[in-house]
Amino acid sequence: MFKKLFGFLFGSRNEQKAAASRSAGSLRELESFVDYVVKSLVDSPDEVRLSTVETDEGATIQIRCSKEDIGKIVGKRGKTIMAIRSLVSGAAGRQRKRVSVDVMD
Repeated sequence: MFKKLFGFLFGSRNEQKAAASRSAGSLRELESFVDYVVKSLVDSPDEVRLSTVETDEGATIQIRCSKEDIGKIVGKRGKTIMAIRSLVSGAAGRQRKRVSVDVMD
């Protein structure tokens, strides 16, 4: 999973063209990456739910979890969620897509 993400971020031009052709799969891969990271951070990973909302401007990966675990996802001063957003945004940007990550109440 991390190899795919690093391939998105640091791949060659040929890999970028191939990745752009399978854009629907890449959104699922980004969603599974977010799912893996979030479930690793929280105390109750069974309660984590992800949904993806696609609009004209791009896609949004929405994270729903128990209220006690929101702080673990956000992190101190929001650093953890900013890091997740940065990785997802960078990987999506390589494919000329806009993907954001939101933590829902």
